[in-house]
Amino acid sequence: MPHQKGIKPVAQNRKAFHDYFVEERYECGLELFGTEVKSMRAGKVSLKESWSQVRHGEVWVEGMHISPYEQGSVFNRDPLRPKRLLMHKSEIRKIESLVARQGYTLIPLEIYLKDGRMKLQLGLCRGKQEHDKRDSMAKRDADREIQRALRSRQK
Repeated sequence: MPHQKGIKPVAQNRKAFHDYFVEERYECGLELFGTEVKSMRAGKVSLKESWSQVRHGEVWVEGMHISPYEQGSVFNRDPLRPKRLLMHKSEIRKIESLVARQGYTLIPLEIYLKDGRMKLQLGLCRGKQEHDKRDSMAKRDADREIQRALRSRQK
């Protein structure tokens, strides 16, 4: 099978953008088994309750649910098992120091296929306060009203 070119989104964590300010984004690979990849290609993955942490110089994603592959039988793995992320050592060290000192959190933002390989976009995030969430919702609503007014004016 030839490799697919381009980027195909698989799953997004929209709640992360509501709850956190995303300061930096990192692209990393996932260490997966065959049936997990097949299930993810079918879109059976959820990032809603997932988070990441650095343990012993490696980055792990926890709480990411990959549904068992229907034709997988005995080869299926635990849907909630921790998955190791593949990143450069220098990036891991930088992330580890920021998370430990400045109170950042690592949140998986998106999973996508890039040239036939599963990639995860990891966000270095800072939590939002309740008033920040209200401000961002008000700004989004105002932008939406402006776009509606512009569209109605163009017609």
